Amino acid sequence: MKILFIGDIVGKAGRAAVYARLGLLKKEYNIDFTIVNGENIAHGKGITEKLYNELIEKGIDAITLGNHAYSKADVLNFINHSKSLIRPINMYPNEFGCGVRDFYVKGKTIRIINLIGSVFMDKVIESPFDSMKKLHKTNSDKIVIVDLHAEATSEKMAFAYQFKNECSAVIGTHTHVQTADEQIIDGCAFISDVGMSGSFKSIIGRDIDEVLEKFNGNSITRFTVSENAAQVCAVVIDIDDKSLRATSIKRLQFRPESY
Repeated sequence: MKILFIGDIVGKAGRAAVYARLGLLKKEYNIDFTIVNGENIAHGKGITEKLYNELIEKGIDAITLGNHAYSKADVLNFINHSKSLIRPINMYPNEFGCGVRDFYVKGKTIRIINLIGSVFMDKVIESPFDSMKKLHKTNSDKIVIVDLHAEATSEKMAFAYQFKNECSAVIGTHTHVQTADEQIIDGCAFISDVGMSGSFKSIIGRDIDEVLEKFNGNSITRFTVSENAAQVCAVVIDIDDKSLRATSIKRLQFRPESY
């Protein structure tokens, strides 16, 4: 089983870059199942029903979210009946949608779990460790993929080491900067952060000048999403069909031709 996980799609530029490359990636790596983190897809913050449907039409199988899951009010109109959307299970509010979803592919069950970290994050109901422990008995005999949307690298790594035996992959998202620590931990694929699919010449997808204004003491509460040419960041994970354990993880980063 080959799984493609595409990092946080940021705004229009990120969407365009992913859509332009998606078909080629799926063909080149013989992908069976595709996951994207879509929490920043709508103008850099949140997701809408229109964009959710657009992702599905483009061939995305599962869409995870993060701390901006509810940033667009429109999400409440479709999250409860969406079949491919997964929001953080341990984040408030947790009465909408679901944080664990099973997909059936080539005779196997792929379980996607979305969690947020407890370090430097808001609206956390309980630690991702406690949430994962509650799922322990139901995770067996499945390909378990965790999107751990977290700030702290140490928390992501600690989570992977603790739950390596029941996870096929622990994929870090949120920081928008791809890390070079992809590895297999006793059959569990891991990377601290898969990276961002958004404008390369930006500050984590936002307009550079506005972010500089903020760091220089000026009152900036909303940031414009950069419209510069975008990169695409992703990983390809190979899962053994018999053991349901990861055998490889390949880190991908495609920058605009001008960079």
